[in-house]
Formats: sequence, structure tokens, C-alpha cells
Amino acid sequence: MAKALAELLDEGVTGRYVLVRSDLNVPLKDGVVTDDGRVRASLPVIEKLAKAGARVIVTAHLGRPKGQVDPQYSIAPAAARLAELASVPVKVATDLVGEDAKAKAADLKDGEVLVLENVRYDAPETSKDDAERGAFADELVALTGKNGAYVDDAFGAVHRKHASVYDVAKRLPAYLGDLVKKEVDVLSKALNNPERPFVVVMGGAKVYDKLAVIDNLIGKADSILIGGGMGYTFAYAQG
Repeated sequence: MAKALAELLDEGVTGRYVLVRSDLNVPLKDGVVTDDGRVRASLPVIEKLAKAGARVIVTAHLGRPKGQVDPQYSIAPAAARLAELASVPVKVATDLVGEDAKAKAADLKDGEVLVLENVRYDAPETSKDDAERGAFADELVALTGKNGAYVDDAFGAVHRKHASVYDVAKRLPAYLGDLVKKEVDVLSKALNNPERPFVVVMGGAKVYDKLAVIDNLIGKADSILIGGGMGYTFAYAQG
């Protein structure tokens, strides 16, 4: 298993840039966050690092802007809410790896946080071309200088082969954020030493994301209950 956040903190992060992949994919209405649950959930890891002296750079996505700048998907409202809730200084970049992000990252002081714009504004983030994703990951990594580290605290995106999730973790020393570690620990216990009967309830609409999970659970779970949007797909397949 990958190293945990506690191990990074034990190593020491004072003066060190740490790139954190957070989950700030919150609902908005007229540019206002209507449910800040994910912002609040992301805050503990960000604050732990900042209070330990790290220079924290946060990257996250919001919605599906399809690889182009679209104001309705700006991370700014979520970042503003993060700044309101945080007990450490939070700055917000107006771009992702452009001039503003570079300048603000360079000016970041120990214990400060910088939130980059929506990582999915750049098409290479989700590209299926390894070279394109890798080049974009290199730009993100460049913001962390010579001794950077990476923390993945976005469990909802951890399965994605995206630049800010997959490729960055290959280029920097990588650690599990507390949210991801908690989910991994719970899943590991459930899969390796489950209480019986072991019943799994699965929902959602993205069947292609779940097929490998279902295949892995067959033989481990006593029952698998399929609901949500996936239920229609299974019902259709059965005729």
C-alpha cells in the first residue's frame, strides 16, 4: 500500500511544496456553493499540511467542462468557501498552470495554500494519450519545485487514469490523504475479512466504471444488489 499522510508529516514538510488532489466537486447555483460538504471534508488534510509548514497547492475538478475554460465550472466559488472555512491563508489562482498559477506558487509562503483553477479545463488532464497526460502532469509537478510531494485525498477520482491522479503520482513521492486511506482501510477489511452475510449494494449510472468491481466481488460477496441507473442497464440486458 502507498504511504499515508502521517508518514509524510513525520518526514517533515516545512518549506516543501505539496500538491494535493482534493475533491471540491460541489453543487453550485448562480455561482454559490449550495452544499459545502466536500469542501469541509477536504479541509483537514490541507490544514494539517499547512500547519506543519508545507506550501500547499490544491488541484481539483468541478463538473465536466470538457477540456476548455467554461466560467460555470470555475473552481473559484469552491475555493472561496474553502478560504472562508480554513484557519490558514488560502490564495486562488485564475488559471491552472499558466502565468498566474506560476507566480502565486512561487510567492507561496510556508503554511499557505494555493488553489488552482479547475484541473479539467485542460484537455490533457483526461486524455487517453499517455504522452499528452504526462506532459500536463509535468507542468503540475513543475509548480512544486525540486522537493515536492503528492497527496491524493480525492477518493471519488482515485480510480481515474488522469494526469492529476495517475501521472503526477508517478512523478512525485506519493501519499494517501486521510479520506482515501479511510476508504481503503474500510474496503480492505470488508473484502479480506468480511462479516457474514456480506451484502454489497451498488448504484450509480456509469456501468463501465463498476464492471471490474462487480467482477472482483463475485465469489467474495454473498449477494450483490444493483440499483440506481445501473439497474436499468442490467434489466435491459436481461430482456
